[in-house]
Amino acid sequence: MFMKKPRHRIFDYTPRHYKPEEDRAARTKRRLGFSRKRKYKSRQISPVIFLVIILIVIFIILKLSGTV
Repeated sequence: MFMKKPRHRIFDYTPRHYKPEEDRAARTKRRLGFSRKRKYKSRQISPVIFLVIILIVIFIILKLSGTV
């Protein structure tokens, strides 16, 4: 009366079938090194950090030259 009755869970499952031809082709591509994924992600410096670094370098150059 106070509790809900449990219901069966419904799953959206699409069955996969084994295709040996596609498996062979994928194995060959992997062995030869063909892939669309990048192995190394290029690191990008945030523009704010880049600006702070440039300002620090300019300040150090001015300090060493005796202007500031």
